Amino acid sequence: MAMNVGSGSSSGDPDILVDINTTPLIDVLLVLLIMLIITIPIQLHSVNMNMPVGNPPPATSKPDIVKIDIASSGAVSWNGEQLADAGALEGHLVVAAAQAVQPELHVRPDKRAPYRYVAGVMASVQRKGLTKVGLVGAEQFL
Repeated sequence: MAMNVGSGSSSGDPDILVDINTTPLIDVLLVLLIMLIITIPIQLHSVNMNMPVGNPPPATSKPDIVKIDIASSGAVSWNGEQLADAGALEGHLVVAAAQAVQPELHVRPDKRAPYRYVAGVMASVQRKGLTKVGLVGAEQFL
């Protein structure tokens, strides 16, 4: 048998135990290990997906492309035709939105065009419900 003998201090204070009880720590680690062992095979199962077989049908016709150019002065042109004002642009956008298949709009702003003109055109396009819009000519801004 073993006996814990005091350090011989004259005070009546009990000695401090410096040992850490590692039993709860080992219990928690074993529980985590068991949970890990149980969940790993569940994560490795594959998911079967039913993918369509065959080739998609080819496009019947090429989409119409409308080029909208914005000059540095704020002047807007529709397929090379200079528009008088924002009302003329709105008229063209209404006609384009009414088509069964909406045309693709390629907006090409000049490098020196103020942002307010480009934002105005984009806002008009959004208000009219056109969704096939792209900014073309980004290489000039590099």
